[in-house]
Amino acid sequence: MTVTEADLSIAFGSGEVPALATPRIVALLEEATLVALEGALDPSQTSVGMRIHVDHLAPSPLGSEVVAHVELDQVDGRRLAFSAEARGEGADGPLLASATIIRVVVNTEAFLGRLRSADGTDSTNP
Repeated sequence: MTVTEADLSIAFGSGEVPALATPRIVALLEEATLVALEGALDPSQTSVGMRIHVDHLAPSPLGSEVVAHVELDQVDGRRLAFSAEARGEGADGPLLASATIIRVVVNTEAFLGRLRSADGTDSTNP
């Protein structure tokens, strides 16, 4: 990704400096886990985020390039554990962030049904 105004901590309300926001780098790393899982799950399944431990190690200014890389380290039933990192200016650039990300595989329809019942929406009467 190229860091834009919308990606800065000022825009996210997570800081007061014009640098890549930590919540945006987390989103980039999560996006990378989804790309890594493309085609690997049953069509009736999706994965949802459960836990993220992230260390945001260095700033990225407006206009800089950031590359995310993830690896699936462990499968424990429905839990998927990824190691992730974001680097500046390409895969061999400086380390900007490192993370451990846990996602859980769920049945999409069942998950959506739980959402509907959690917000009081009757799933039989949209």
